Amino acid sequence: MSRPLTLCIQGMNCAGCVGKIEKALNNVPGVREVTVSLAESNAVVLGSAASSELVAALDQVGYTATPAHLPPTNTQHSTDGIRTFEIALRGLTCVGCVRKVEKAIEAVEGVEKVQVELALRRAKIQGRIPRPQILLDAVTNAGYDASFIHSKQDEEEQDRQHQQDNRQLMTQAIVSLSLATVLMIIMFIPAIPEVGEKGGQALWGGVGLITLGVLWYSGGGFFRNALRAFLNHSATMDTLVAIGTGTAWVYSTIVVLAPGIIPDMAQHVYYEAAAFIIGFLNLGAVLESRAKGKASQAIRSLLDLQARSARIVIDGKEQDVPVESVQTGDLVRIRPGERIPVDGSIREGFSTLDESMLTGEPIPHEKGPDDEVSAGTINQSGSLLVEAHRVGGDTALAHIIQLVRQAQGAKPPIGRIVDKVTAVFVPLVLIIAIATSLIWYNFGPQPPLAFMLVTTMTVLIIACPCALGLATPMSIMVGVGKAASAGILIRKGDALQQAAKLRTIVLDKTGTITQGKPAVTDVFTADISRDKALFYAATLESVSEHPLAHAILESARGANIEYSTATGFHSFAGKGIRGQVNSKDVILGNEAMLQTMQIKPTRIFAEHAQKMAALGQTTMYLAVDGEVTAVIAVSDPVKNDSVEAISQLRAMGLRVIMLSGDNATTANAVAEQVGIDEVVAEVLPDQKASTVQSLQTSAELVAMVGDGINDAPALANADVGFAIGTGTDIAIESADITLMGDSLMGVAKAIAISRATMTNIRQNLFGAFFYNSLGIPVAAGILYPLGGILLNPAVAAAAMALSSVTVVSNANRLRAAKLRVPAVQKGELS
Repeated sequence: MSRPLTLCIQGMNCAGCVGKIEKALNNVPGVREVTVSLAESNAVVLGSAASSELVAALDQVGYTATPAHLPPTNTQHSTDGIRTFEIALRGLTCVGCVRKVEKAIEAVEGVEKVQVELALRRAKIQGRIPRPQILLDAVTNAGYDASFIHSKQDEEEQDRQHQQDNRQLMTQAIVSLSLATVLMIIMFIPAIPEVGEKGGQALWGGVGLITLGVLWYSGGGFFRNALRAFLNHSATMDTLVAIGTGTAWVYSTIVVLAPGIIPDMAQHVYYEAAAFIIGFLNLGAVLESRAKGKASQAIRSLLDLQARSARIVIDGKEQDVPVESVQTGDLVRIRPGERIPVDGSIREGFSTLDESMLTGEPIPHEKGPDDEVSAGTINQSGSLLVEAHRVGGDTALAHIIQLVRQAQGAKPPIGRIVDKVTAVFVPLVLIIAIATSLIWYNFGPQPPLAFMLVTTMTVLIIACPCALGLATPMSIMVGVGKAASAGILIRKGDALQQAAKLRTIVLDKTGTITQGKPAVTDVFTADISRDKALFYAATLESVSEHPLAHAILESARGANIEYSTATGFHSFAGKGIRGQVNSKDVILGNEAMLQTMQIKPTRIFAEHAQKMAALGQTTMYLAVDGEVTAVIAVSDPVKNDSVEAISQLRAMGLRVIMLSGDNATTANAVAEQVGIDEVVAEVLPDQKASTVQSLQTSAELVAMVGDGINDAPALANADVGFAIGTGTDIAIESADITLMGDSLMGVAKAIAISRATMTNIRQNLFGAFFYNSLGIPVAAGILYPLGGILLNPAVAAAAMALSSVTVVSNANRLRAAKLRVPAVQKGELS
């Protein structure tokens, strides 16, 4: 079975790189599917191709890949020898880098899946890799620095290194911009000689050497990456920058050293333009990196939930150990205020737990012996002794982090369309630049050489497709993170786009709309009190194994009724039970039970029982010494917020249908209670799936919401499957979106986030396309005939950097957006 392999890629800096990386990887035999993320500088590959082949393929087109190794507690080992590694990367600047790193790692033998994350500067790799060092070597050979991530401390070290790199970029930007500013000032000082004047050649020759040093210090990365891409027969954003700034410096130096070969009117130096371009690009990279850091805050917040140490109990003694050392079966002491480090069950103690970070529900839950607890939640009050069931990478929190990372790197259909466009963008820009230079040289005004240089350099600088390549992945990253913070796990990238276009929501009844467990909903009495009736019923049911017995016993406990044990107990299959309670003959059963015992209920009891049955509730008669004294109704109660949630879904313009295997009477009663007009009842699991398929034939996008094993086929067949997180693992694995809580409000929130994310993506794409569509013609000089307007290359560099920052910043707006649920009117975010 093919497994995902993640590659961190260095040298990927634009959408054009993404297309090249995908093409190179898809050409490797055995590759079935490739997903490249510009925002995260990574690629995820499905197939049987060896990682060495993938890395080699990337290397051939000029990109380097890096793997990452998870700590022992987080490394997943499958029965077929698959291992997972995580690697921190340095030097990734764009989608072109991602493509290179992916290609390099995929070329490593044994690698089966690679995912490189540009925003997090890391790669995740899966495969049968006997010597992990090979992964680091592959990335290093591709031109990027890499190191394994073994622990949270390694991640913190990566963050510190990333901050140091940003400080270095800022210093480089300041140096370059300072030189450019000084040069611009010098050009306006009358006393400063021109190039052709006495002393001018020596002065500007010195300026050229200083500029060369600054270009190497501040922009050396652009030139090195461009050379690497050239040697691998490819072109990236760095290619455009290197050609543009390099040409400006070379032309200026020719003017200084050999002015005779340049016409007098064209003898102008452009050292300040080259310095401005490099400075603005570095400044833009810093601002973009900081914005990306905010976009990945959801992952960092989840990582912060992981405890670093645990207090294990051995032979009655407590000992603090790193959380990585905890093993399944260990007893862990959690004191008030501490974060729970493992998934497990309580052996001793009572407390309230804040689980909002996992479920999105703010109300703390009371916990006692045998109750399950999850890593990352907070123990608020009492001391607990917990037996560890799942540790490290097996905990629910670790699984959530993995799901969020996987979804953030996913690529929805709209992203794949953009990739196809950007794959040919850089070559197209080079063609446009050549055409621009020929037109200006042959048809431009005097001096044509100078005009040709300025316009060509400006086209190369302004045309970077970074904004286009970041438009989709940055919004996906923030949207998925936003959902995770609300207790919604989006497992597949396609689901995020599909959920925004849903028209029909199919809801399972039991466990989805209702609580999924029977409860006493009505006790109607005549000559005895409600508590007395529950006492008789609970005493009888205390020795019964009937499914409804638990509901009656729970109701008695909730009312603090101390029931005893019946004697002379008899069970009548399909009818009821009978026994002696405090020397009284007590019967609890249905109408058939009364007929068997030749007991006839009074009219008021019979009418009340019929009324409850019409509402879909199961009714039981309680008879004491041959007389009916109460009617007890049991049903599966509707969840507290189901009515409100369904109202929200309808307000969002969605058609809501209830699907149930229960009888029609009960299903219709519940539907009427929650405001659903369409009901499909008495269906088997396979019929649930076929019902969803029939709805899809009407050209509707259909979502299924369920929690049980019997919902799994329908969840898998739906365009978008929502699994209630408190349901079964099978349902969760079959779904596209998992709700960590048990509230249907999560569905409305998920759709609202999806719609807002897609709106954000469209905004980003419009802005990026508009920028390039307008910027390139203006840079080429289309406005010159209208008023002599030409775009300065330095201004073009600032505009290019600003375009990427704008896209990332717009995506970050989703982080601050507030969910208008339950006050949603149109299912959007405010």
